[in-house]
Amino acid sequence: MDSATVTKTRPTNLKQLIDAGWVSKSVKQEMQDNFVRLLAAGEQLFPGIVGYENTVIPEINIAILSNHDMLFLGEKGQGKSRMMRGMVRLLDEYVPYLDIAESPFHEDPLAPISTAARQFVESNEPADIPISWWHRDDRYAERLAPGTKFADIIGEIDPAKLAGGVSMSKEEALHFGLIPRMHRGIFAMNELPELDELVQVGLFNILEERDVQIRGFPIQFDVDVLILFSANPSTYNRSGKVIPQLKDRIGSLIQTHYPLERDQGIEIMEQESDIELGGEYPVAVPYFMREICEQITVQARKSKYVDQQSGVSARFSLANYRTMIASARQRGIVHGEKPAVPRISDLGHLYTSSLGKLELDLMGSHQMSEEQVLDSIVAEAIQIVFAEYVTEHGLEEISEIFGKGIRIEVGDMIESSQYAERLKRVPPAWEKAFEVNASSDAAVRASCVEFILAGLYSVDRISRSQAHGASTYET
Repeated sequence: MDSATVTKTRPTNLKQLIDAGWVSKSVKQEMQDNFVRLLAAGEQLFPGIVGYENTVIPEINIAILSNHDMLFLGEKGQGKSRMMRGMVRLLDEYVPYLDIAESPFHEDPLAPISTAARQFVESNEPADIPISWWHRDDRYAERLAPGTKFADIIGEIDPAKLAGGVSMSKEEALHFGLIPRMHRGIFAMNELPELDELVQVGLFNILEERDVQIRGFPIQFDVDVLILFSANPSTYNRSGKVIPQLKDRIGSLIQTHYPLERDQGIEIMEQESDIELGGEYPVAVPYFMREICEQITVQARKSKYVDQQSGVSARFSLANYRTMIASARQRGIVHGEKPAVPRISDLGHLYTSSLGKLELDLMGSHQMSEEQVLDSIVAEAIQIVFAEYVTEHGLEEISEIFGKGIRIEVGDMIESSQYAERLKRVPPAWEKAFEVNASSDAAVRASCVEFILAGLYSVDRISRSQAHGASTYET
């Protein structure tokens, strides 16, 4: 009988479990069997993961089929933790365990590892041995390396038990850490190079022998756990940060990356932003504003002023996207615009969501402030996106308008209807500006106006002056 059928019946004692035909599996075999089933059925293996279909996911698939522990190597904000957490989906929904107070683990009823559990099973009839069920969501534990001690993840001798007369060499004298307690589950360690060397030695022993050694006392446990790690290349590849013996025992190294295409970045940004665009004060985001928001992140990842070893997280895009939408929504609430539409002037608030997320390259920034670096990056992003639209829509005609002395003021708190009033004196050529997002809505047209003005300024076709949150464009 397969595990899914047994799980539906949920035996409550060992006799019922044996009669139902339950078969014990290791964690890695369990995951491999479920992975093969999903792969054969053509199901999506890692829902919500964008841009890794042809790069990262195939390497994970091979690692699972190889029964390997894994290290996810990549810069911050590349979804390493999300990929590790996604492994839970490959576990059985429930597995049975011995429900006895004597054991600190969720022990396999047919293969207990602790002395107390084995003695309990040997001294009781199967019908008297209680069984409970462990859900897969509870079979995953994660730890951040900085500050982690040996006792946290491996274990320590319990002074209270020693005081009670238990010998130091007995397993009953030990308090077990996260890894032994995740027996039959998944344990993930984030930022491996920041882990104390003594703890790395303990992990090496678990990876090599699958047993636990605490203060020189070897406890022969057959700990069954999939161990996952994450690390940043700048620290992982630095000599002495990870002991060679531990590196050698990690089965597969999975290299992650930032989105290879801007459209992938936009898809991730929208998926992960978790911001409601509807509601009482809805927001409609033109695609060119989404492109600019993501292009800001792309430019930051290329900037000589930003420390590229640190990386620029996807959270940079998410925070900026939320800020841009919030600024537009504020305008919508104040002026009753429904929907509110983000504009270039809304990007003036990105300091709040960007500062602190960019680590400057002290050699390349030449003492530029973080605000100046961000201004430079935003300007580059606007210029790049604008150039793409110029090619498509022939917007260079509009720059000729400003040769006739046109002067236009814009700002994040100016009503959209005022933009239409200000354009009444502008020649019909300006209508080409609205081809970038065809709409008769005043808020959408105001957003198009700002995009074109900022784009013309980025290529030095017009000038701009700024004061009190407003910008004025003119010849």
